[in-house]
Amino acid sequence: MHLDVLDLRNFYYRTKLGRVAQRAIRDQVLQFWPEAKGQTVAGFGFAAPLLRPYLKDARRVISLMPGQQGVMPWPAGAENVSTLAEETLWPLPNGMVDKLVMLHGLETSEQPARVLDEAARVLGPGGRVLFVVPNRSGMWARRDATPFGFGRPYSLGQLEGLLKANGFQPESHRAALYAPPSTKRFWLRTSPFWEKFGRQLSSYYAGGVVMVEASKRVYRPAGPGLTQAVRRPLEVLEGVAKPGAKPALRNESLP
Repeated sequence: MHLDVLDLRNFYYRTKLGRVAQRAIRDQVLQFWPEAKGQTVAGFGFAAPLLRPYLKDARRVISLMPGQQGVMPWPAGAENVSTLAEETLWPLPNGMVDKLVMLHGLETSEQPARVLDEAARVLGPGGRVLFVVPNRSGMWARRDATPFGFGRPYSLGQLEGLLKANGFQPESHRAALYAPPSTKRFWLRTSPFWEKFGRQLSSYYAGGVVMVEASKRVYRPAGPGLTQAVRRPLEVLEGVAKPGAKPALRNESLP
């Protein structure tokens, strides 16, 4: 079940806790991808808060928002780059995207495998995708007051298993949101300290979100069919005499 776009907008842009979450996750996105000069960067779900650093130098930035969620113009005060999209039919050509970010797009979908199919379809050669999902063992997934308390949370193993089963190869992982999901001034003010301390303490167990960078797996045909075809490439010509070979004698009775 997707959240409403207005609820997401209000959380990330109009609450102090949302701005803390936005900054913590975006800082880690930039650790994966410091720049995207000349590349096409896309986001699916509600990834807009994470795409802003790439607006200046990327060739193209596109924010895809699923129909069940709704869409909002973004970025504010600039030319709109967001669009409404069917969850399993994105309005992008094959292989167009160099970098893809998914936030609130996978865990809230009732068809995650088909969403991953679309992600693989639009990702170009050498492209990378970054999945940001609620951590099953984290505090944020247990609180409904934030968007991370909705949908299906994942452990790192569960997310990597889902990706491998749907044509992706996990490359690296991080976590974010180590500060508790509290609106109290102390936790909000000290959130940068907890982010730094949490990354030193654990790579993902204590974080509110799991982040996995993956590439699209390229399959190579395999199996006995191909092997036999290579070993015996002229089977279709069996029975035809080879050049210079003596004709085979036929043991037939004369009439």
